[in-house]
Amino acid sequence: MNIIDLHCDVLLKLWEAKGSLRFADSPMLQANKARLYKGKIKVQCFAIFIEPNIPADLMFQAALGQINYFYKEVLGKNPGMVHIKEWSDFDRLKIGQIGAMLTLEGVEAIGNDLTKLETLYRLGVRSVGLTWNFANLAADGAEEPRGAGITRFGREIVLLNNQYQILTDVSHLSEKAFWNVMELAQYPIASHSNARELCDNLRNLTDQQARAMFQNGGLIHVVYHSPFVKQAERADISDLVKHIDHFCSLGGVKQIGLGSDFDGTSQLVLNLEDASKSQNLINELLKYYSEEEVKGFASQNFLDHRPGVGR
Repeated sequence: MNIIDLHCDVLLKLWEAKGSLRFADSPMLQANKARLYKGKIKVQCFAIFIEPNIPADLMFQAALGQINYFYKEVLGKNPGMVHIKEWSDFDRLKIGQIGAMLTLEGVEAIGNDLTKLETLYRLGVRSVGLTWNFANLAADGAEEPRGAGITRFGREIVLLNNQYQILTDVSHLSEKAFWNVMELAQYPIASHSNARELCDNLRNLTDQQARAMFQNGGLIHVVYHSPFVKQAERADISDLVKHIDHFCSLGGVKQIGLGSDFDGTSQLVLNLEDASKSQNLINELLKYYSEEEVKGFASQNFLDHRPGVGR
C-alpha cells in the first residue's frame, strides 16, 4: 500500500556529511531511495532543519546547502525521484516513481526577511513550521519555558503561507502559539505528532488541539519516534496504532496520516527502524481497520485534504 510520509531529516544528514553519503543506498540513511522503494513510500517529504548552534548569519546559507543536496543528490542522481512542486503533481506520479517534496522545519533561516521565505517557496518548499522546539522571531516552540504565542512576524508568515497555498505545520509549537496559528492558518497540518493523552510529552497534541485540527480541516501525521509513542520503554507498532485509534475516537479517521521522522531519531518504534519496514505498520493496521481506512492513513487522507483539493 503506497504511503505519503510527511517528515524525514535526510537532508540534514546529507549536508552534514558533505557529500560522503549516497541517497541511493547509503546504509547510514534510514530513508534512502532503496529503502523508500522497499517500503512502498510513494511520496517522501524532506525537511530543511537548521541546528540551533549554527550562527544566525549562516543559517540561510545552510538552508540553501540542504536544498542543493536535495536537487543534486536526491533528484539529480536518481531519475526515479520526482520533485513535487505543485499540489497537482501528486496526481501525475507514475508507477515506479517516488515524489519528493521540500518542507521547512522552523523559520530561523530567514531571519526577519519574508523575501527569503518566498525564495524558499520558489525552490519548492510546500510546508512551513514556524519554529522548532525553542523560540525564534516568529513563535515559541514546545520546549520554550515562557510558552508565549506567535509574534507579529509569525502572523505575517502564516498569512503568506495562506496566500501561496502553503501548509502551516504546528508540530513543534507551544500550546499558545498553536492556538494563535489555528485562528489564522487556512492549511494547518501536524507533520509528526502523537496524542498527549497516551504519551505525556510536550511535542504531542492534547485532545482539544486534535479536535481543533480536525474541525478546521487539518491533518495529524503520527510519528515513529518512540519517546513520543510510549513513556519509559521502547514502543512497538501496536503502541503506535493506539495513537491512531485515539485520534480516530476524536473524529479524525479521515484526517490521520504518517510522518515517520526517519533520520531525525535513532529511537524508532520496533520493526519501524527504517523506511523499508513501513509496510509492517500497514499490515498491523489492516488487522483493525478496513482497507479503505488504512489507505486513508497511508496516503489518501492527505491527498483529499491538500490545498486546492479538499479545503
